[in-house]
Amino acid sequence: MSSGMRRIKIVDLLRSAQRDVEVTVKGWVRTKRGNKNVAFIAMNDGSTIHNIQVVVDVAAFDEELLKQITTGACLCVKGKLVESLGSGQPVEVQASSIEIYGTADPATYPLQKKGHSLEFLREIAYLRPRTNTFGAVLRIRHAMAFAIHKYFNDKGFYYLHTPLITGSDAEGAGAMFQVTTLDVSNPPRTPEGEVDYTQDFFGKECNLTVSGQLEGELGALALSNIYTFGPTFRAENSNTPRHLAEFWMIEPEMAFYDLEDNMELAEDFIKYLVRYALDNCMDDLEFLNKMFDEGLIERLKFVTENDFVRLNYTDGIDILMKSGEKFEFPVSWGVDLQSEHERYLVEKHFKKPVILINYPKEIKAFYMKQNDDGKTVRAMDVLFPKIGEIIGGSEREADFEKLNRRVEELGMSRESIWWYLDTRRWGSAPHSGFGLGFERLLLFVTGMGNIRDVIPFPRTPKNAEF
Repeated sequence: MSSGMRRIKIVDLLRSAQRDVEVTVKGWVRTKRGNKNVAFIAMNDGSTIHNIQVVVDVAAFDEELLKQITTGACLCVKGKLVESLGSGQPVEVQASSIEIYGTADPATYPLQKKGHSLEFLREIAYLRPRTNTFGAVLRIRHAMAFAIHKYFNDKGFYYLHTPLITGSDAEGAGAMFQVTTLDVSNPPRTPEGEVDYTQDFFGKECNLTVSGQLEGELGALALSNIYTFGPTFRAENSNTPRHLAEFWMIEPEMAFYDLEDNMELAEDFIKYLVRYALDNCMDDLEFLNKMFDEGLIERLKFVTENDFVRLNYTDGIDILMKSGEKFEFPVSWGVDLQSEHERYLVEKHFKKPVILINYPKEIKAFYMKQNDDGKTVRAMDVLFPKIGEIIGGSEREADFEKLNRRVEELGMSRESIWWYLDTRRWGSAPHSGFGLGFERLLLFVTGMGNIRDVIPFPRTPKNAEF
């Protein structure tokens, strides 16, 4: 370690084998307690869930300075790193000098040391990263983003940046945010009275993307294996604990992969990520396990230790109909499964994660490869305990005629995806891919109950604060 002049992160101080050396630590005060002789300050700098304890000999410091050290204040402390006498931490810092960078008036600072509800913390999302819970969540979020890039890089995939502004709707979902520079109160009109988008910035109607998949397929049909990882947008008025209007998606797309290859990749990928969290984020996971979700670590191990069941949609429906369970949404062949159905299959019936395949084509997107039965498509959904669907994907329709017919059947605009259809005319190849919602993954890995609590600044209906 240096001579104590350079700041050392708390995570490194707590791991240090050195004792009786001069150190500099900087961070925010979590708590201060003590008596007229000695004060104990718990400091945190975001590098770990654990605080470092600073021990202050009250007589050696100015009384006015010590009064300003309250929860939320930011300090620079110089002192000696020593073996801790109290239990709970291996080392502590005996302060020789304290500089206050920023005070935090206890009368107005909202994060006092009592527990706060997650609802309240959403209202002050600009401060919530300073809490133990959100420090843990954000460190895990970083670790998972890093692990995703590492996994695909090590497998020889190329990271492809797909556009956020697009003229096409990948899902045919229709719930899209419009991007325009026209004056919305008085847009230019065509002679027929329609809005004249030729005068808009891009010369046509454009939206924020709902998925990078269609462009991802173009990349795969040249580079073989690609993945995208970026923000996607859905203008659905869904006020649920599982929906955001802006979220992040990971979408690999692979040439020469059939449905079987796709399932194997999805299972290997998700197990890798969960294992990475268990290997690298254990302090944070243990905190979340203790405070929010007592089954969390057990459930993460459950995913890494079990082979996923492969199950036909038709057989899944059969199991649900014979289960004798009273579901809120009734089940019959042809319905899209709700998370209560998905969780029943995973948690009660198989007691393992499930990959459900071969869905009715009517409830799936136009680009999925049609099976010979004329009724189903080569779709796959990976279903997990507690959250239901975590991954959705399929083998893609590689046949130009079939894809064209499906676009017609659905009355989709061929003008907006002519380029996508063209890829099936020249050197078409079998290919597959899937999408993993990053925040859904984080719900699973952190055990948090609401998707608004795994993204720093959630965007939901009527809420775009901070």
